[in-house]
Amino acid sequence: MIKNKDTRNFTVIRDENDNKIIVINDIIFKGKNIVWSDVKEYLKRYVGRYYYISEDDEVIFIGTEFPGEYAGSIYTKSLKGAKANAVQVLPEMIKIASNGIFENNRKEKHSRDAKNGWYRYDTRFAVPIYNDIGNIDRYNIFKARLLIRHASSGKKYLYDIMEIKKETSKSCQE
Repeated sequence: MIKNKDTRNFTVIRDENDNKIIVINDIIFKGKNIVWSDVKEYLKRYVGRYYYISEDDEVIFIGTEFPGEYAGSIYTKSLKGAKANAVQVLPEMIKIASNGIFENNRKEKHSRDAKNGWYRYDTRFAVPIYNDIGNIDRYNIFKARLLIRHASSGKKYLYDIMEIKKETSKSCQE
């Protein structure tokens, strides 16, 4: 269920190593059963836009295939709330992305869409954990990988956000 799909309530903080974390202060996709069609619909607001990665000034476009790929994979459905709510801070997650690495196509089917290969970047975000009365108790911090396809046009498109993992024993108080 979407709480208020037009609200983007976030803060940027730095950890002890001066790395940025995008803190989502109020989630919009609540409950145990995420409606992924709502997530897909929310993501459509980004289609046609582009964002810069601060570390290397790369321009990352959001194409028409992104909402379906992000919300429709088997991997996505196993992640539930963390991946669903990360969509609120998509532009900021791209902006703080770091450690970009190039990767050649692994599968023949990717030769058409990612003719020039793939890039993977690290990013981090935090999601609030609510107590029994609905107040924020703490934030769980997640690391993730942006998967970016390098098209034959030379443009780089966000394809998916993968490898979302809660950082072990890491939570923060706002």
